[in-house]
Amino acid sequence: MSQMTASSSSATSFKKMTTRHYGRIWLRVILWIYALLVAVSVVGSGFKLAAGGGDAAAELFSFANNAVMGLIAGTLATALVQSSSTVTSVIVGLVAGGLPVQMAIPMIMGANIGTTITNTLVSLGHIGCDKEFKRAFSASTVHDFFNYLAVLLILPLEMTTGFLSKASSHLAEMLVGGHSVSMTSLNFVKPLTSPAVDIIQGFAKLLPNTTLGGVAMITMGIFLIFASVVRLGKLLKKVMVGRARDVLHKSIGRGPLSGIASGAVMTIMVQSSSTTTSLMVPMVGSGIFSVRQMYPFTLGANIGTTITALLAATAITGPAALPALTIAFVHFFFNVLAVVVIYGIKWLREIPLMAAEKLADMASKKRIYAFAYLALAFFILPGLVILFTR
Repeated sequence: MSQMTASSSSATSFKKMTTRHYGRIWLRVILWIYALLVAVSVVGSGFKLAAGGGDAAAELFSFANNAVMGLIAGTLATALVQSSSTVTSVIVGLVAGGLPVQMAIPMIMGANIGTTITNTLVSLGHIGCDKEFKRAFSASTVHDFFNYLAVLLILPLEMTTGFLSKASSHLAEMLVGGHSVSMTSLNFVKPLTSPAVDIIQGFAKLLPNTTLGGVAMITMGIFLIFASVVRLGKLLKKVMVGRARDVLHKSIGRGPLSGIASGAVMTIMVQSSSTTTSLMVPMVGSGIFSVRQMYPFTLGANIGTTITALLAATAITGPAALPALTIAFVHFFFNVLAVVVIYGIKWLREIPLMAAEKLADMASKKRIYAFAYLALAFFILPGLVILFTR
């Protein structure tokens, strides 16, 4: 009898220890997720500080006088800021300030491409292990190739027919009346990360000039992204077992529609597709999810990130409200249409997967391919296009 009591007591004690243990791990997961959120914000704030503020950031688009240059401007600006939400909000502001909607459309599509650099940087956190790196790099670049394909298919059609801008304009006219409603207060992530970002920015401003301070913030943010990813990967391996893993699989791994919905909801919550997809890359790298399972999630993230531009547009009043809301709807319809067309047609759906897996296979054998891809896709090629086009 005493042995049974002792055994029961031991089991209860073990269960409490296990619960306490997993509770501590989850707390650390939450802290590192917060660190990743802060890191992405720090990089964006650092760029703004180095560039001299919002006006200088807006000047990134001043050279965009045709569709190709507009696309490159959106890509390059988002690659530098590492936040499509920030760039699309700037574009909405530029449209409200007089930039033609037709010129802003390639920019907003370019922002979709530029935002994927964050995922690729995150995947480098797994560079020490061949198998993990191959999975993580494939998971990150499938987002790239999907967005390349979306722009390749939809931008020429929009330039020749104007179907997106026309549909968006009609919807905006129906919704814009004599009053405008601002929904920017729905962003609950910014108030959470602002204190930490402000502290880091405060130290950065102690440096001799703002450019140096901005570079310091960017460097610190990138370092924090890497540290967060490495720690998250290790912690998630420990906690994503049993019921926790089943719950996540039910929401993401159940099927394409569930994955798309999960990606959209999560991105709306944090208002950053870079952040949500970056959180998934370590899970794929750790083998918790496959690239094919994550694929729909990234598409949902593309849709979810359009809410930020819509929120920005609703804060604009007067005559500028109509064009601002129009470009925000263009962003939304572009991403929804891309998902419907590319993911809805089987042979098109497989193209990003095959391209990502091929590149990841090459990069896992020779790491130089990963760095070459990063440099070429997001900086060298856009820079060359700008140089020769001008």
